[in-house]
Amino acid sequence: MGILDFIRSQCIDVIEWTDSTNNTLVHKYDMNGKEIMNGAQLTVRESQVAIFVSEGQLADVFGPGRYELKTANLPLLTKIKSWKYGFNSPFKSDVYFINTRQFLDCKWGTQNPVMMRDSEFGMIRLRAFGSYAFRVSDPEALLKECFGTAKTYTVEDIQNQIKRTAVSSLSDAIAESKIPALDIAANYEELAEYAKAAINPKIANLGVELTAFVIENVSLPEEVEKAMDRRTSMGVVGDLQQYTQFQAAEALRESASNPGSAAGSAMGLGAGVSMGQMMAGALNFNNNQASQTQPAAAAPAAAAGYCANCGQALSAGAKFCPNCGQRQGGGATCPACGNPVSADAKFCPNCGQKL
Repeated sequence: MGILDFIRSQCIDVIEWTDSTNNTLVHKYDMNGKEIMNGAQLTVRESQVAIFVSEGQLADVFGPGRYELKTANLPLLTKIKSWKYGFNSPFKSDVYFINTRQFLDCKWGTQNPVMMRDSEFGMIRLRAFGSYAFRVSDPEALLKECFGTAKTYTVEDIQNQIKRTAVSSLSDAIAESKIPALDIAANYEELAEYAKAAINPKIANLGVELTAFVIENVSLPEEVEKAMDRRTSMGVVGDLQQYTQFQAAEALRESASNPGSAAGSAMGLGAGVSMGQMMAGALNFNNNQASQTQPAAAAPAAAAGYCANCGQALSAGAKFCPNCGQRQGGGATCPACGNPVSADAKFCPNCGQKL
């Protein structure tokens, strides 16, 4: 091997990167101790950006395309190196490939319940979860603020920061919207758009942006959900008295279909007692209604006179007393007090009744 062949073997003539993962944000090209050949070919694919860094200083940035590395294509690197006549020999520089495609289906959720004041339930705690998508919007800011000189930088390395910012912004959005807890589900899309607009300015300094933000669910505490279920059940039942009667009738039917079991006997006995009480109540109700609607019985007719011998009341036209057999008509009596009076008396001498 000649000296020229040895020099060529220590130089890189093609620089490119194909991503074989689904979560790599930044990949540092492995020089393997070699230097870049003057006139080397740089290939940057769609959804990629290549950044040259020399001695820790960010130099040139290349978008998608194919480039021949010469002085004209590396103005910042040439200025940093102060090559008077351009670089005619191999040069050393770090090359970083930035993945600018969208990273989808990243999950977020509230680790702890979010406290808020609701107009219907008062103070409540809410939990929420969903997903989001993001991409690199400023490769230079990502290099300076996040990964630095790391060989690789993945979605997991920045995901926690985005999730915390998302949860904080969503909590503010829910609190400021003053939407009742029962109506939040009908406003997922509006809340998501509001949260997305609030999150992007907070993560812009990291060189990334959200392209989508989705709220999948906002849930209430378990005890509140149980109370809501009971309230819903009461609304479904409607008339509680009719529902109780229906349940008692169903219990009687069940016990009748299985009379031999102890459970059926006990249930039938309880249901029978309940049904008996309801029937008694219904009969009392019907009797009361009948007593209010039927006219009162006619009062017995007033006595026409009284026996002068024993004082027994006499019917009109009676000639003998039904009690003592005394013949009547021999003398008159007062119809009011039964005291004997003379035939020509106009008033009773005992009670003053007009005769």
